[in-house]
Amino acid sequence: MDAITYLDGKWIEGNPPLYGSRDHATWLASVVFDGARTFDGVAPDLDLHCARTVHSAHALGLNPTLNGREILEIAREGIAKFPSGAELYVRPLFWAEEGWVDPNPDTTRFSMLIYLSPMPEPVGFSACLSTRRRPAPDMAPTDAKAACLYPNSARALREAAGRGFQNAVMCDPIGNVAEFATANLFLAKDGVVHTPALNGTFLNGITRQRIVALLREKGVTVAERTVSVDDINEADEMFCTGNQSKVMPTIRYENRDLQPGPMYKLARELYWEFAHKYG
Repeated sequence: MDAITYLDGKWIEGNPPLYGSRDHATWLASVVFDGARTFDGVAPDLDLHCARTVHSAHALGLNPTLNGREILEIAREGIAKFPSGAELYVRPLFWAEEGWVDPNPDTTRFSMLIYLSPMPEPVGFSACLSTRRRPAPDMAPTDAKAACLYPNSARALREAAGRGFQNAVMCDPIGNVAEFATANLFLAKDGVVHTPALNGTFLNGITRQRIVALLREKGVTVAERTVSVDDINEADEMFCTGNQSKVMPTIRYENRDLQPGPMYKLARELYWEFAHKYG
């Protein structure tokens, strides 16, 4: 068994169909989701990911049929069906079946997919500056983890791959750095960690919040501020935070080779320590 899906109160092995061809979700992407991780027998911040799914549903105009605590219980039940220590991806989602452009909130449905997904080795990744930008809050539902936002990130990744890179730095509509195409962005310069200030163009990632808090508790200065392209060109080190790999170093940016630096190493060490203590 490599995947199970929760649908209509039952667990189904594999990848069953969820939408019909006429469903609003199929036609107009009224889908929100979240992602959590289990590894080494822990599931850090699983409750926060479940709660954010509900927030995203409200933000997209859906009427979530479960609350965060109920979603958490379902997630734990599903995780328990796999061997202890399995590396899993946990993906709850809500979608609408009906609506005319605007989804009909009374047709909201829920599902959860849990599947085997090995944690990436922390070997690092390359990135370039993308020509694609994150939308402003008045341009898209940027306050939700919504499926409709991801084709733009996919275009950034496709562009980066065409240039020989694995990820892309995306700016906001006025040209300041927002995030990587798939994760939140951090850089370090002269022993200070910097990350783009929240401006509504990207999600305040749960792992991002955790890393900011852990570093500050350790006495590291973390500046949440406007980050320019020049800032990342001059950074001593860069790394990302996100659910897929948690904390991962950037080892090349454009034509600069970078090394996994002390701030990245500390951030990853602190996160793994937190995960195994509280996850």
